[in-house]
Amino acid sequence: METTVESTDKHTVKLTIEVPPEEFAKDLDKTYRAIAREVKIPGFRPGKAPKTIIDAQVGQDVVLDEFVHVAVPSYFRTAVTDEDLAPIGDPEVDVEQLELGKPFIFTATVEVRPRLELTEDDYKGVTVEKPATDATDEEVDQYVERLRRQFAELEPVGRPVKEGDFVTANVTVTRNGQQLDQLTREDYLYSVGSAEFGPVMDAKLAGTKPGDIVRFEDTLEPERFGEELAGPAGFLVMVKEVKELELPDEDDAFAKTASEFDSLQELRDDLRAKIAEAKERESVGVIRDRALQAVIDRVDVELPDSLIEDETSHRMRHAEDQASRYGLTLDQMLEIQGWDRDRLAEDNRQHALRAIKADLVLESVARAEELDVTAEEIGTQIGTLAQAYDRDPKELAKQLDRSGQIVTLAGDIIRSKALDIIVDHADITEESPSPDESDGITGTDEGEDTD
Repeated sequence: METTVESTDKHTVKLTIEVPPEEFAKDLDKTYRAIAREVKIPGFRPGKAPKTIIDAQVGQDVVLDEFVHVAVPSYFRTAVTDEDLAPIGDPEVDVEQLELGKPFIFTATVEVRPRLELTEDDYKGVTVEKPATDATDEEVDQYVERLRRQFAELEPVGRPVKEGDFVTANVTVTRNGQQLDQLTREDYLYSVGSAEFGPVMDAKLAGTKPGDIVRFEDTLEPERFGEELAGPAGFLVMVKEVKELELPDEDDAFAKTASEFDSLQELRDDLRAKIAEAKERESVGVIRDRALQAVIDRVDVELPDSLIEDETSHRMRHAEDQASRYGLTLDQMLEIQGWDRDRLAEDNRQHALRAIKADLVLESVARAEELDVTAEEIGTQIGTLAQAYDRDPKELAKQLDRSGQIVTLAGDIIRSKALDIIVDHADITEESPSPDESDGITGTDEGEDTD
């Protein structure tokens, strides 16, 4: 099969594909056999009618039309693979020659993804700032505070309820005079400020004391209570006891109780080291993302609108699927988040632009570096996926192969290798501390007049 490629417009090419007579005849025979199996012809078993009979009964034009319908997509896929093209959407096909004994010739006009041709100067030597990985005193304090709350005890208090307290209460929720058993609680330990039953209940409980009864109406939101319980409801809450969280003293005795260390300083030192280790691990991903962005910023490429729109639409559909898993429409989820469709579409468009450019950059680096993927690497990745999803590796490999996702997996591995090269050759520097993190440095307050 011979293919010639001609650029007809920006991002659009016209492929002229010529299939040799012998290959054409062989594939046309397959079409005849397929039709013979489907058409009932008196005197012949299914699939056994000769071509002359099929032509007489069905019509040769019908057979040739079916051949074009079935064979052209296969020829087209082979051609774009051979020419290393990435089509966007379906091609516009015109049959140029369809005669028995002659080559089958057709053209396919299609929009294609742009292709970058990067040099080493484009993707090597980018400057990347590594995030600070030292643990700050504030971060250590936060971890110590969380530990203290884990070992805190609830102590009864005689004062009115305030946010952060716990109350033991009987909670009765009704609708139209009927009790909602799913939400009714007895001797329930409730954290004031948690908004477990909604913010109205927290506001009503503030200032109450044991023995008080509060009644109020509220609307149960579907995102919190589900569609089944959503709607107006009546609440009756009887406060039985008020307790506050009493934190242990931050001292050596606490360190011995909460850890294997004998002193608070040893505990803090250990927490500082663990926080730094976690931040170091997180910095690997940040460096990779920043290195890729640095190369993207060096690239000037005009993308087809259809490519951007397809990727944006894909992201919008993903958002809709995500909302439906929570029992919500996309508009309901956006309203909860304070967004709307226009804002989400623009945000998705920006992410689509970045993702497409990233793929083009990594594909170009992979070509420049002549990267490939081995069967062993694919096997290792399948093993990792199988472990993550608790699947049998062999069964997962078969599933990926049947669905064609092995090719996608191989592409992901190659792009990861390309990013490795970008990062390995990057100039990585330590991130400068922000003004509020530097000793003795203060910024100008917003709104302050300066000369």
